[in-house]
Amino acid sequence: MKLLLDENLTFRLVKALQAEYPGSCHVKDVNLMETDDILVWQWAQRNGFAILTQDADYEQLASLRGHPPKVIYLRFGNSSLLNLLSQLRYYRDVITAFLLHPTAACLELSQVPLANISAE
Repeated sequence: MKLLLDENLTFRLVKALQAEYPGSCHVKDVNLMETDDILVWQWAQRNGFAILTQDADYEQLASLRGHPPKVIYLRFGNSSLLNLLSQLRYYRDVITAFLLHPTAACLELSQVPLANISAE
């Protein structure tokens, strides 16, 4: 399950996610930095990626256009690399089920306190 990380997420997250989401990349890797959201959407659609973002515009696109691509909308606000990675690992099973769901277009994830993640 490949993720395309939007420009509002750090490109450093890609390397850390390769074990869980092999083949994932950042918009920077495919020359889509500072481009229109529709171009990112179309690229993800053509290349079999789900979009990982903190941008509400993609949630709206998913509502209007359906899928593919699927959209994972992170409602975390500004987060450190460690927090983003911890959150994505915590939600791995939820994300996997969403990506396999035949009709779901957008998954919205809220921040889980790190203390709850560490306790598991």
